[in-house]
Amino acid sequence: MKTSKDPTSFNWVGSEQSFVDQLDIQQIGPVTVGRFGGNSTAGQTKNEDGCMVWSNVVEDWEFTVLLDAHQTAESAELVIAEIGRLEPSINGALKLPIKQAFSQLSEILLASFDSERFKTACSKVQGETAVLCTVRKGKFLWWLSVGDCLLYLFHPDLEALGETQQNHRSFYEWIGKVNTFDLPVPCFSTGAKELRKGTNHILLTTDGLVECPNTDFSNPLEAAKRFGTVSNAEGVTALLEEIKEKNVRDSTTILSWMIEVESEATRPGNEPK
Repeated sequence: MKTSKDPTSFNWVGSEQSFVDQLDIQQIGPVTVGRFGGNSTAGQTKNEDGCMVWSNVVEDWEFTVLLDAHQTAESAELVIAEIGRLEPSINGALKLPIKQAFSQLSEILLASFDSERFKTACSKVQGETAVLCTVRKGKFLWWLSVGDCLLYLFHPDLEALGETQQNHRSFYEWIGKVNTFDLPVPCFSTGAKELRKGTNHILLTTDGLVECPNTDFSNPLEAAKRFGTVSNAEGVTALLEEIKEKNVRDSTTILSWMIEVESEATRPGNEPK
């Protein structure tokens, strides 16, 4: 497994390096980044995914962005550049207490995406991209989702009740030439989730994983099983090796990490002590 030169910061767009027919695993702080560009034997020629990971161990947070563009990777490149421009503001927001941090981060991202300057830049690119931004700070997870990238949270308490996926795949939403922020009412979703006591496994993926033929990865628990007795990086590798073997065409990018929470989580008020 290769390690990034900067172990706390990473960004990439598939136009830089496609990883067609090739798996790549990187470790950025606690976050494993897995990339596979798809199989050329299935007709794949390019990769329009992208991602960004910032990790701050001292302040106890991770900020990630996952992108799945189409037609070209220009829209993904534009979003990565825009969020990179916002890095000082985002870092400042994440220094605040959790409640204010998430609120301010939402304001920063939405104001930027809805600005005339950024929307004009979007109108000049070819294609558009799904965008999923997440922050884990302390024992909470927050996200902003445009489009159909997937966010899972695996924990025994939640799995026992059938809960894994935190956002929903929302089709016909993008940022780029066709842009949800050009609508009279921009369309996106945001959410926040309390992590539970014990090991919380956060996993983001583009849709190449769940749409791979001859697999059951449309069921999130099938993906979770690949992590059962191995390390995080080995689990990501196993997922990508399997879809490569099954001759998937679409590119897949996965961000995966484990967070240990020591404090008790919310329980029902009528639960016996």
